[in-house]
Amino acid sequence: MSYQLYRNTTIGNTLQESLDELIQYGQITPALAVKVLLQFDKSINQALSNRVKSRLTFKAGKLNTYRFCDNVWTFMLNDVEFREVQELAKVEKVKIVACDGKNVDDRR
Repeated sequence: MSYQLYRNTTIGNTLQESLDELIQYGQITPALAVKVLLQFDKSINQALSNRVKSRLTFKAGKLNTYRFCDNVWTFMLNDVEFREVQELAKVEKVKIVACDGKNVDDRR
């Protein structure tokens, strides 16, 4: 099983809406839609793990809250600066959800 974090991204939401529409018009079954979503989870996790090489650093003015549950860290930060080489972005509030970077399927 892969993490389902990326279903709440623009591409994940669009996929789910498209699948719902295909189900509604009887073009695919709900079981097939579930299979497509599971493949999406696996593929997006694999692609981000293997293809993304850029790195950035960040500094927060305040760590508002943090939580560790089911091997998932969640951080709520305030006044955060993100830096990538020469680029700088400042945001007021950020929620970071961090999971184990190893392939979930490989841990069994």
